[in-house]
Amino acid sequence: MNAVDSALARKPAVRLLSGNHACALGAVAAGCRFFAGYPITPSSEIAERLSRLLPQVDGVFVQMEDEIASMAAVIGASMGGVKALTATSGPGFSLKQENLGYAAGAEIPCVVVNVMRGGPSTGMPTRPAQADIMQARWGSHGDYPIIALAPASVREIHDETIRAFDLAETFRTPVVLLYDQVIAQLTETVELADAHAGAGDGHGVRAVRKWASGPREAYQPYAADEDGIPEMSRPGAGYRVHTTGLTHAENGFPTQNPDAVARNLGRLLTKFERHRDAIDSWRSLGCDDAEVVIVAIGISARAATRAIDIARAQGVRLGLFRPITLWPFPEKALRHAAAGARAVLVPEM
Repeated sequence: MNAVDSALARKPAVRLLSGNHACALGAVAAGCRFFAGYPITPSSEIAERLSRLLPQVDGVFVQMEDEIASMAAVIGASMGGVKALTATSGPGFSLKQENLGYAAGAEIPCVVVNVMRGGPSTGMPTRPAQADIMQARWGSHGDYPIIALAPASVREIHDETIRAFDLAETFRTPVVLLYDQVIAQLTETVELADAHAGAGDGHGVRAVRKWASGPREAYQPYAADEDGIPEMSRPGAGYRVHTTGLTHAENGFPTQNPDAVARNLGRLLTKFERHRDAIDSWRSLGCDDAEVVIVAIGISARAATRAIDIARAQGVRLGLFRPITLWPFPEKALRHAAAGARAVLVPEM
């Protein structure tokens, strides 16, 4: 099985896969070479698969002592120049929030998978939910930007896992991949692509981060050019770098100078806005003439697709708007899709 999985991670194949298995394969295809995590239902299959896959591609798999340490290890690996991933669910995602905020503030690229289950607290480990959408955006204290993606099929989990790494590396940010327990453990026949989906998409998204290349003595780890994204110091390249969770200036050292705070925090909070064409992703179905537009993600969106077919057969014009990028939310696209509708329906689970 390991040899087959390794081959599948490198070239196209038609296979019968679960969502979590597809996530693991997508991570390896994207270049992920480090995973740290702690077993938790219903995400554990991701760790199980990567424990077999990563050693075959000279990667590292570590089962940590808890969710807090897992997130810290992923941050450390990313700072060491490695594409890194962790996966969890509900209670574990809550435990990761402090370090997730650190990664956002220090602009450390990484990917966090949250397989959503019933809550709050321990909740229902083997049942689906979609209640972590707001937590993905505002789970840690303070104000910070983050990207969250919501795939709705096994194939889409694979492709969006690749895109999550590309977005994280391009924009120096944590990216959260959100999908529910049903999609995670659903088994479908899929054909996996051979290419990195974001490597050449025409919007500036790339599969590798922007490394520092100028004079070492002039390097400042948080000085950005017109794209708003600072260069990172490649480990061993000789660039001086200081990383902290404290509010910092362009040189990476803590500051409370009002101008420096406004300049650097302002850049952090707005750095996605000029790149929305690269970040935003959605799908719409039948919205052009819809009387009612359904907005849904995950397994709810799949049920809505069937409901639209039934309703239209009875003369009721329903449409579906499915955001794949949840944060930043594709508001303009939704406004356009629902412009002619008399109502918007949001079924949540």
